[in-house]
Amino acid sequence: MALVPSTAIDGPLFAEVDMGGDSSSTTVRATVVQASTVFYDTPATLDKAERLIADAAAYGAQLVVFPEAFIGGYPRGSNFGVTIGSRSAKGKEDFRKYHASAIDVPGPEVDRLAAMSGKHKIFLVMGVIEREGYTLYCTVLFFDPQGQYLGKHRKLMPTALERVIWGFGDGSTIPVYETPLGKIGALICWENRMPLLRTALYAKGIEIYCAPTADARDVWQASMTHIALEGGCFVLSANQFCRRKDYPPPPDYVFAGLDDEPLPESVVCAGGSVIISPSGAVLAGPNYDGEALISADLDLGEIVRAKFDFDVVGHYSRPEVLSLIVRDHSLKPVSFTSAENKAESARKL
Repeated sequence: MALVPSTAIDGPLFAEVDMGGDSSSTTVRATVVQASTVFYDTPATLDKAERLIADAAAYGAQLVVFPEAFIGGYPRGSNFGVTIGSRSAKGKEDFRKYHASAIDVPGPEVDRLAAMSGKHKIFLVMGVIEREGYTLYCTVLFFDPQGQYLGKHRKLMPTALERVIWGFGDGSTIPVYETPLGKIGALICWENRMPLLRTALYAKGIEIYCAPTADARDVWQASMTHIALEGGCFVLSANQFCRRKDYPPPPDYVFAGLDDEPLPESVVCAGGSVIISPSGAVLAGPNYDGEALISADLDLGEIVRAKFDFDVVGHYSRPEVLSLIVRDHSLKPVSFTSAENKAESARKL
């Protein structure tokens, strides 16, 4: 395999590996965005997203993947004033502002994202903070090049203190979309480490596996490589690159748990966005240098070649010994029988 040299950093960063495919295979140009939210300013973040999408599309991207919580923000370093048994007044006000930065799905921000995907003729995978009433969810939204909103995935299991501010997804939002580029789906950050949840995506035939994240540690790369090999799929992981100055200054926003407040130029999330092939080859990234568009050409024929070795839900499965049941229906805390009766009556007509 020959390493293809990178382009200059003023365009999308390419660090592709020639997989030795042939002209009969479909090739998809994919871009993962490594950039920071404009915290507490959703309109400005949407403006930034549009600029980044336009830049990626200008370089031929057909699929653009954004980081976890890009719209709405990942509240790194914040504890929202929570201790066991109490919540501070400032923490409650921090949550009010965070809630105000989230978006309704559907809603005007979703419409604007759909318009961006249609204008630039790309498939778009966007990490957002979704607001449903007074509960927030860490969510990924999917859009097609016709400007249509396809649906969403809600993070099934928030990590650690995320559980204080985000609700839990259920089995009804674990989609894999069949598109002209291949079958596309996503899991968010550490839920990628849940073997049964990954297996649900494999069973749906995922080919382009998107992994928006907030984890910039070196060990994250091992997880991404393992998933590519295990699933026989392309893995596209997008993370933010953030400095302290990308968040509001103290005392409005404080990084808790540190001996000293970080300096404005201090890196608080180093990125590490990466694209990996089904054979485990790194096609682009990981990048730890700053905001970047990280792109690669995906030879979809590589999926078939990888599955010949290992098909986790096909010839390498043993369903008579090991099997998985996925409860993929929506779970609601309150159901009204009048609504159920109306739906039943409509079905009988």
